[in-house]
Amino acid sequence: MEIALGLLVLVAVVCAGSALGRKLNISVPLLLVLAGVAGSFLPFVPRIELNPELVLVGLLPPLLYAAALRTSLFDFRSNRRAIGLLSVGYVIFGTITVGFVVWWLFPEIPLAAAIALGAVLAPPDAVAATAIARKVGMPRRIVTILEGESLVNDATALICLRAAIAAISGSVSAAEIAGGFLLAAGGGVVVGMAAAYVLTELRKRIRNVPINTSTSLVAPLVAYLPAEAIHASGVLAVVVTGLIMGTKAPSMPNGAARLSQRSNWNTVQFLLENAVFLLIGLQVRTIIEGVQDDSLGAGRIWAGCAVILLAVLLLRPVWVFPATYLPRLIPAVRRDDPAPPWWFAAIVSWAGMRGVVTLAAVLVLPADLEHRSVLILAALVVVGGTLTLQGFTLPALVRLLRVQGPDQREDALNQASLMQRATAAGVARLQELRTDDDPPEVVAMLKRRTQERGLAAWERLGRPSAEAATPSERYARLRLAMLEAERATVLELRRGGAYAQEVLSDVLERLDVEESMLDVALDEVDTSGEGGGEGIARPGGVCGHLESARSLEVPRGAYCADCLREGTTTVHLRMCLACGNVGCCDSSPGTHASKHFDGTRHPVMRSIEPGEDWRWCYQDDLLG
Repeated sequence: MEIALGLLVLVAVVCAGSALGRKLNISVPLLLVLAGVAGSFLPFVPRIELNPELVLVGLLPPLLYAAALRTSLFDFRSNRRAIGLLSVGYVIFGTITVGFVVWWLFPEIPLAAAIALGAVLAPPDAVAATAIARKVGMPRRIVTILEGESLVNDATALICLRAAIAAISGSVSAAEIAGGFLLAAGGGVVVGMAAAYVLTELRKRIRNVPINTSTSLVAPLVAYLPAEAIHASGVLAVVVTGLIMGTKAPSMPNGAARLSQRSNWNTVQFLLENAVFLLIGLQVRTIIEGVQDDSLGAGRIWAGCAVILLAVLLLRPVWVFPATYLPRLIPAVRRDDPAPPWWFAAIVSWAGMRGVVTLAAVLVLPADLEHRSVLILAALVVVGGTLTLQGFTLPALVRLLRVQGPDQREDALNQASLMQRATAAGVARLQELRTDDDPPEVVAMLKRRTQERGLAAWERLGRPSAEAATPSERYARLRLAMLEAERATVLELRRGGAYAQEVLSDVLERLDVEESMLDVALDEVDTSGEGGGEGIARPGGVCGHLESARSLEVPRGAYCADCLREGTTTVHLRMCLACGNVGCCDSSPGTHASKHFDGTRHPVMRSIEPGEDWRWCYQDDLLG
C-alpha cells in the first residue's frame, strides 16, 4: 500500500510540476529538483534511498531507448566525430583528471576509488541541456551533438566505473582493463544490432497493435539483459537498438502501431525523465546526513566538494575547445566540415549538467569502501551545482551570444516543399493504379484529400497565426466542433442501450482517430507563429517589389563571401535580385542577407538552395 501511494504522489508531483513550469516559463527539470530538495526536509516525507539497480536497469535503458528512437541515425553519423570526442574522449579525460583531483584533495581515499568517482562525474546528462536548448532555440547541430553525446557517454562512464571498482577489489592490469573495454563496447554494439534485427523482423509480422506496441516497450530489456549477461555494455546495446529501430520504424508496415508506439513512448519518457529530477532532489537530506560523522571533517569535506565542482566545470571547456578546432588543422577535415564559430564550442562547454545517472552510479561503489559517504556527497554537489549554475545561466548565455535558433519560416518552406513532393508522388501512383471502372467521384476525392495536406502547408506561409485563420485551420476548427456534436449523439444513444458496446466503441474510435489528426494540424498552426528570423509572410498578395523584381541566373558554386571573409558558418543561401549579391539567412551567425538589405535597401531576394524557388520582400514582409 505504501509503495502504491508513493508512486501516486510521485506521478502527481511530476505532472503538477511540469504544468507549473510550463505555465511560469521555468525550466521543468530545475523546478522538480528544487521541489525534491524541499520535500526531502519535510518531516512527513519518508526517507528516500535511491536503489542503483532501479536506475541503471529500470530507468536508464528505457530513457536511452526513447531518446535513441527520436535521434536521426543520419544526423548521428554526420556528427560522429564530435559525438565520439565528447562521449568517449571527454569521459575518459574527465575520469582520469577528476580522479587525480579527488586523490589530491583527499589522500586518504584510494586512487582507484578516486578514479571511480571521476568516472561517475564524467558523463553529462543532456536531458536538461536539450530541454533548455529546444526551449531557448539553439541551433539544431548543437542539440544533435548534445543528444548524441548523452546516448553514448553513459556507456563509456559505466565501463570506466566497472574497471575502477575491479581495481578497488584487487589488482587489475592495463591489458585486462583494455580487454574489458573492448569487450564491453564491441559486445554492446553487436548485441544491439542483433536485438534490432530480431525485433524488426518480429514487429513486421505482428499486425495486432497492442502486441506490436508491447514488443516495442520491452525492446530496451531485450537489448540490455543479453549484453550484460556476456559482460558487454547493456547501455550501448540499448542505444544501438534504439537508433536502428527509430530509423527503420517509418518504413515498417502498420501505421496504427507506429502511432501507438510514439504515443506510449512519449508518455514513458515524460514520466521517467521528470521523475528522475524529482528523485535527485529527494536524495539531498539522506546524503548530507551520511557525512556528518566522517573523520575527514565537515569543513574539509565541503571545501573539497566545491573544488571538485569547480574542476568539473573547468575541464569541459578545456577539452571541448581543442577537440573542436584541432581536428580542423587537417585539411581534409577542414574541407568537409569547416570550423564552427567560437560560441558553438562555448555553448557545448557550458551544457554539461550532471543528472541521476551520476547519483545512481556512485551508489554502486562497494559498501565497505572507506569514506564512501564523502564520494556520494561529492557526486550530489556536482549534480546540484551543475544543474543550478549551468541550468539557470545557459539560456542567458545563449541570449548574450545572440545565437539564432532554427529559422521557423525556413522550416515551414521546407515542410511545404517536402509535402508537395510527397503529394505529387501519391497522385502519380493514383494515376498508375486507377482504371476506367473506378468511379470519378472516388478518384476526385482521393486527389482532393491528398492535395489538401500540401495546400495546408503552403497556407502556413501565407499568414501568421495572429492574423485571420487559413482555410485549413478554419476547416479543422469547424470539423472539431462537428465531431464534438457527433460524439455527444453517440454517447446519448449509448445510454439508451439500443446498440451493442462493440459497435459503439468502433464508431467512437473512428471519431477519436479523426480528432487526433485535426489536433495535430492545429498544434502545427499554433506553433508556426512563434519565433523570429525573417518571419512567416503576412497576407496581402504580391507587392510591387516582388512583381517588378527581375530574374537573375544563379551562379555556379555560389557562396556567401561575407561568411568566408568573417570566418562564420553559412546557412541557407539567398541572392539579391537587384545586384546579385549572395548572402546567408537569419539562421546563420552572420545574417548577411538581412545585413545586405539594411545596407543597400534592395528589397527582394530569392532562395538559391536546391529545390527552392521562392522570393522574399524585406520591404513589405511578403513571400512570393
